Amino acid sequence: MLASLFHLARPLIHRMDAETAHRMTVAALAAAPALKPSPDDPVLTTEAFGLSFPNPVGLAAGFDKHAEAIDGALGLGFGFVEVGGVTPLPQPGNPRPRVFRLAEDEAVINRYGFNSEGVEAVAKRLAARRERGGIVGVNLGANKESADREQDYAILARRLAPLADFLTINVSSPNTPGLRNLQAESALDDLVARTLAARDEAAAGSKRTPVLLKIAPDLTLPELDGMVAVARARGIDGMIVSNTTVARPETLRNAAKTETGGLSGKPLFAASTRILAETFLRVEGQFPLIGVGGIDSAEAAFAKIRAGATLVQLYSALVYKGPGLVKEIKAGLASQARRAGLPRLTALIGRDAAAIARGEGL
Repeated sequence: MLASLFHLARPLIHRMDAETAHRMTVAALAAAPALKPSPDDPVLTTEAFGLSFPNPVGLAAGFDKHAEAIDGALGLGFGFVEVGGVTPLPQPGNPRPRVFRLAEDEAVINRYGFNSEGVEAVAKRLAARRERGGIVGVNLGANKESADREQDYAILARRLAPLADFLTINVSSPNTPGLRNLQAESALDDLVARTLAARDEAAAGSKRTPVLLKIAPDLTLPELDGMVAVARARGIDGMIVSNTTVARPETLRNAAKTETGGLSGKPLFAASTRILAETFLRVEGQFPLIGVGGIDSAEAAFAKIRAGATLVQLYSALVYKGPGLVKEIKAGLASQARRAGLPRLTALIGRDAAAIARGEGL
């Protein structure tokens, strides 16, 4: 039903500027009665971070920035939803226009800059729906004008850990000046230590909320080595690979390619999948990975799994293919597992990581 409505409304939606269309979509999902998706094929059940996911296909952060439409998004069939990025204090983000469709490239460039209603608004919404179920993560960001960005993440972890199923330290957004500097090994070590300490304080003896680390696709391999070393040494629960890229592939055709910001969508697929495979090889099974970047089909999602992802996330492809894509990807992944004669799709995680890291197998 929703897929049919999207098909009918798509010409109108794409005549609007991208941010207005996005806000209308979120508002519609928030206002609509929450759908109950069909039960997922048991072959898709996935365990990660101490959580049981009904399927491995998640909605990436950036779509529902203020936690307004969680139940509507889960009703589309996602196995989990990540909201945010959330900052401690409300902030407007960068001036508009700040998001651009590259239709010919099936891509998006955004420079939102962590526009956020602030942690208290998000905490209130999370608390109000906490008993409704579904796996919900929160993406954490720092205020642009903060004098102590490491402390921002600690504040967020302490406040939101009791209300979320997982938290994500996002130091990889390219749209807040200086934020990616926190990916440097020494800075990251301090940030992760402070965030985990705040999470543990919030747990107060109860089960600790998993904390993940989201990285950029633009890292050099020595930079990746440092980040993985910190994640392993500090006992991070997982990593998300990857955020948007500041690179501009030569294949881009749309004139908006010159806009400043992070590029997402199909052109990000190859680079993000290779850095995912490189991360998988360095993690050596210590914790699971979420693969994100350019997923627009079941084949692309399966490539992420072969590269080392336990779970996958998507967002930009929904702009071009609509909500029916979620069901299509899940069906394709189930088919892959059954074709291989496996009871769980998870048996294929990382199967081709070494080849993909070499630039093969995509």
